Amino acid sequence: MKLAAVQMTSGDDVAANLASAQQLIAEAAGSGATFVVLPENFAFLAADETGKLAIVEPFGEGPIQSFLARMAREHGVWLIGGTTPIQSNEPRRPASASLLYSPTGECCARYDKIHLFDVGVPGEDESYLESATAVAGESPTTFATPFGRVGIAVCYDVRFPAFFDYLGRAGMDILALPAAFTAPTGAAHWAVLLRARAIESLCYVVAAAQSGSHPGNRQTYGHSTIVGPWGDVLAELPAGPGVVVAEFDFSELERLRERFPALAHRREFDIG
Repeated sequence: MKLAAVQMTSGDDVAANLASAQQLIAEAAGSGATFVVLPENFAFLAADETGKLAIVEPFGEGPIQSFLARMAREHGVWLIGGTTPIQSNEPRRPASASLLYSPTGECCARYDKIHLFDVGVPGEDESYLESATAVAGESPTTFATPFGRVGIAVCYDVRFPAFFDYLGRAGMDILALPAAFTAPTGAAHWAVLLRARAIESLCYVVAAAQSGSHPGNRQTYGHSTIVGPWGDVLAELPAGPGVVVAEFDFSELERLRERFPALAHRREFDIG
């Protein structure tokens, strides 16, 4: 089977973003992909983060979720819907939810982003406070598909090894990573973090990124990438909207894990 990461330059026009996503999902499916990942904030990326409150949806209904279900069904793919603002118990802070749809259009899994991007970018006049407009999730998520177990993470999550140790122990074979990495942090860390996550879990990584200029002069890094379980970069798109596709070989993954059983050698430590 084939894996695909979709790269977008989303803005604050939901209809335009969905039209772009529709075209790129069709391109991925046309390339033979049966597992497709959209980037973080694929449907809406604005200068003012509070703008997303106008498009928050209850879980299980709404135009963005209906769009994702329809795309999965029409193209017969497993589809990770980047992130979508989903209602939480806090009216002004929705969850940033990544949703997995089956080829029948059923939402099979949901992951709410746990690590929120509350940082100042070193050396740059650039800072973020994601927790002001989003509520953090509480639990990592994996889901068993016919081709392997999928783990889901979002953007800033990629910096926290314990999170991926948990997903690895849960049996993750493919990591889906929607992201909107900033240009400076992406240039410094994106590639090495993706390869590290693949190597430590002996899994495939499908990282779908935002790329280019967005409202408010926000710049994202791009470089959507698919990494193999030995840390080899299988496909990469440096900039601009588009799709990257790579083969997924579960039998080869099993052979690698059997011959190089690092996952079985893990130990737990109590730091007190």
